[in-house]
Amino acid sequence: MFVDGEGRSGFQAKSFAMRLMHIGYQIYVMGETITPAIRQGDIYIAISGSGKTKNTVNNTLAAKKLGATIIAVTSKQDSDLAKIADETILVPGKVKNDKTTTSIQLLSSLFDQSVHIVLDCLCLMLSKRDNISEEIANKNHINIE
Repeated sequence: MFVDGEGRSGFQAKSFAMRLMHIGYQIYVMGETITPAIRQGDIYIAISGSGKTKNTVNNTLAAKKLGATIIAVTSKQDSDLAKIADETILVPGKVKNDKTTTSIQLLSSLFDQSVHIVLDCLCLMLSKRDNISEEIANKNHINIE
């Protein structure tokens, strides 16, 4: 399984990857030096509020051509990213340069915060489904004392 995103969406992707690792999933972040090659049948999760972030869209297209299953996390159902995806998690929230949604928060903060909550909820659902307890997850957490 792979996650991808640029800027603050990239931070959300890394946060999601960390929690997935805690609950026992083998997960990689695009752009890291230890990320292996994508192969047919892999799951590729791309996060972009606008759904048009150039690097994220290009990487997602490449993953699709390699046979990965694409899951887009975006606020724009009609975006390039959503059109590539096999499945889309639609997360409402203002993104930068968005003229159709309003927020007192700057740029994409509302989307970023909402994505964090949605993906943490997904991890909770997966942990419940997979019977992963706090104790089990804690064994995968860094505990240097």
